[in-house]
Order: sequence, then structure tokens, then C-alpha cells
Amino acid sequence: MPAPALRIPSRRHEVSDAEWRVRVDLAAAYRLAALFKWDDLVYTHISARVPGVEGQFLINPYGLMFEEITASSLIRIDADGNKLDESEYEVNPPGFVIHSAVHAARHDALCVMHLHSLNGIAVAAQKQGLLPLSQHSIFVLSSLGYHDYEGVALHDEEKPRLVADLGDKRHLMLRNHGLLTVGATVADAFQAMYFFETSCTIQVRAQAGGGELLAVPQDIIATAQQQARAATRGAGASLVWPGLLRRLDRQSPGYDT
Repeated sequence: MPAPALRIPSRRHEVSDAEWRVRVDLAAAYRLAALFKWDDLVYTHISARVPGVEGQFLINPYGLMFEEITASSLIRIDADGNKLDESEYEVNPPGFVIHSAVHAARHDALCVMHLHSLNGIAVAAQKQGLLPLSQHSIFVLSSLGYHDYEGVALHDEEKPRLVADLGDKRHLMLRNHGLLTVGATVADAFQAMYFFETSCTIQVRAQAGGGELLAVPQDIIATAQQQARAATRGAGASLVWPGLLRRLDRQSPGYDT
């Protein structure tokens, strides 16, 4: 007998069109993370700014699996992680420590995505970090920072160090912990995470092969961003995002409710 569906009232007519579009994309990112098996039970977060409202963000209700997230279930919070929406679900304020630090420092980051993916953590535990072993990796390595592990991210004292380690980069490897990406759109942050986690997966598999590894030259990595723009004709993540949403419509419908 199938489990009963969650009864979450629609917020479609309570929010602006701009906020609803971000809600749908953010819910899609959660569902896709589950589909790609990047989730870690109910832990980790993907957050997004509420368009046109200073200091407000959208985040997952604490306790829902990523595959259950919908546009209406997402909860508005303030910069301290306090809940602003009426919801039977709570939020996890300590879990917003990383996100609040990045959102405050990077106004270009509409979306912040932080995951505990298996291959990401495996590489984050390696002293050399991400190696230039694949075409995927060059796009990450051209904009990558590292942040040393300080325990579970619960304390505001860590924020300045995390922000300094991220700087103006798109990817941040949290040592012994996981991966983080930022994007001007949810699609941008998701695609950045796809390349990040895929690069880590390729690295772990290449190392498991036991043979001598061949590195991509640094001069190729230096032009990775220009290559990416040329390959997508400047479309970036908007080239793949509609197709990912169609995949969700087939495999995980209901995210947009």
C-alpha cells in the first residue's frame, strides 16, 4: 500500500510570480539531487534568495526527504535562519550557518548548494583535493577554493574563514565534509555541482584503477571558462535546465506544486 501523500497547501497565489519561479526551480534542484543520489537523508541544504526581498531566503522544511520537496513546502527564513512562513515543519537554523555566510558575502549568488555526496567527501578527504584528471574537472578547477574542517558547521565564528576561502569562486571543497557551489540562478548552482561531483566520481574511479594517472595541463585549465562559454554558445546552465525539468516531470512529478 503506497504511503499517503504529504498534505501541504499550495502557496502559488500567496507569492509573487518571481518568487514562485524560484520556488519551482529550487524544489526541482532538491528532487534532482535525490534523483542523482546526492542526498544525505534530510541533512544538507540548497537555499535561494527570495527575489525582490532583502534578507529573505527559501530553504527545505527540516524532516522532509529531498524527493518530497515541493515549491509550496519550501519555507521562507531570515538571515539568521528564523522561520517566516506558517508551516507544520521546522527549519534547521544551524544548518543555515554556511548558507547565511555565503549569501551575505556573495550578492551575486542567488542559490547556494551544499551536499554531502559520497564521492565529493571521498575526494575532500584527500590531501591533494581535486586533481586535473578529466574534462569535467577543468571547469571546477578554474574556480575552486578549499575550506578546512572545523567540525559540524554550527558556529558563526567560522563564517569569516569560510567566506574568505570561497572568495569569488564558484566551487568550494569543504575538507572532510562535502561540496558547495554558488550560482546566479538555481540552474547555475546545480550544473556547477554536477561537474563538481562528477569530477570527484571520475577521480575516485581513476584512482581505483591502479594505473598511472595522466593530468590535464594547467594551460588548458586556465582557459576552461572560455571553453565552457564556447561549448554552450553562452547559454550556460540554461541549455540543460529545461531538459532536467522534463526528466523530473517523467520520474519525480509534483515538485512544481
